[in-house]
Order: sequence, then structure tokens, then C-alpha cells
Amino acid sequence: MLPVQPTEPHVHRKRFGQHFLVDQHAIAEILRAVDPHPGEPLLEIGPGEGVLTAPLVASGANVHAIEIDRDLVQRLRARFAQQTNFTLHPGDVLKFDFTALPPAPAGWKVVGNLPYNISTPLILALLRHVGLFSRLVVMVQREVAERLAAPPGGDSYGRLSVMVQRRCEVRPVLDLGPYSFDPPPKVDSSVVELRPFAEARDEAFEERLGDLVRIAFSARRKTLGNALKGAVARADIERAGIDPGLRAEALSVEDFVCLARLLDADRRHDAEA
Repeated sequence: MLPVQPTEPHVHRKRFGQHFLVDQHAIAEILRAVDPHPGEPLLEIGPGEGVLTAPLVASGANVHAIEIDRDLVQRLRARFAQQTNFTLHPGDVLKFDFTALPPAPAGWKVVGNLPYNISTPLILALLRHVGLFSRLVVMVQREVAERLAAPPGGDSYGRLSVMVQRRCEVRPVLDLGPYSFDPPPKVDSSVVELRPFAEARDEAFEERLGDLVRIAFSARRKTLGNALKGAVARADIERAGIDPGLRAEALSVEDFVCLARLLDADRRHDAEA
């Protein structure tokens, strides 16, 4: 049975950052990047009016979707009521318990046009559960996409760059202008693909690494020695082979990991003493 189409147009809600994708070429490119297959688990964030949801469900993938807008929840429930491979989770994605998703040994694929006002905290939240995912294909503001892929040394490189590149390979998919959306946003957009690295991580260490990176970039115009003052001794920065006179933006992902591992080793040594 074909999905039921809503009869009345949806009233866009600014507080949810709703800019719905209407560009058919972009929809096709996103679907190509997601590459859905029958039976595989797929999580859609912010399905909106279902322009991606419909072909994802039609592919036979086991689609779960998270939607905060109660009006859209009703529309999606009606539209996909007969689709046994569609599950809707009403609510705020920032409060969603990703660990409650059904087990998926090969990992969940994630796709979504992320609300621009929450894209950074949402990506960081997804990273905390990145072991659950095999691929993430997300639409974000162009500026955020540049930060995700930025190399060290520039203004775009920061906390988000380090934390994402520590856990994922970042691949640009396509760029979009405002008129690919209804209503058009005031910014350009990009779709990026994040492929989590296969190796297991010590999540407690990753949290400590995240804290170190956050502090280092909290005053990015200061030298590392000054930015980390009170948290990391200047001598410890030097022991890691890093010049305390550098700014955080000059450090590679591995530089931050090296410093965090040295601090961890010191912490374990003190605990054993």
C-alpha cells in the first residue's frame, strides 16, 4: 500500500529550525550516500514531511525516525501507518537514548537534515555513542561542515574538528544553496558523511580527552600554556613534545591525544603511589 499523503500544508515552526529539503537532486545524492538496503537498521533525525523517509522506507530498510514537532508526528504516523518497517520516536533528539535502539551488530546508519541551532551539540552527542553507528550522512550549515573537516592551523579548526576527526573519517557529499529548502535559510548548507573508525575506544579516556580539548579551545587566542593554566602544567605540555607557546589550533588530533595519554599515565602513577 502506498503511503498516505497529507492534504493540508504544514506550518513551519521557526523554533525548531525547520527548513525542509525540496531539491530532488540533493535528495537523490543523499540517498546514494546512505545506500539503504532491505532489513538494515537506519535512523533518521528530523524526518519533517518525509521526503527522505518515503524512499528510505521503500528501500526495505528498518527505518526509525525521531521527530519533535507534534503536528509532523501525526502526519508521519498517518502517512506511514501501513509500513511495518517504520518506527516513529516522538521527542527531542537531544534527549533521545540512543542505547535504547534495537541491537545492530553491523551498526546503524544515520541520516538527517540537522536543525542548525542544535547541530553542534547533536553531533557531539552522537559521538558519545559512535560505536552504535556505521555511517552518518547529515546536512549541516556550510560553516559547520567546514569545521568538521578542517585541518589544524586555521580559524575553522576547533573542538568540533578534533572530536569528530578523532572518531570518524569525514567526507564532503555536496553543497547546497538556500533555495534547495522551503523556507530558504539565510545560510548555505552542506551534506557530509562521517564514517566511524572501527577500533574500540576507552570511553572514559575519550571523555577526558574531550575535556582537555574543550578547555584548550575555550580561549583559542591564548597560547596553550595560558589556556590550560590551572588544568595542565606547562612542564607537562613540554613533556608531550608540544610547545606551550602555540595556540590550540596549531595542534593536530594526535597532539591532543598524546598530551591526554601522558596526563592519564601520570594520574595512574599517582593513584598507585
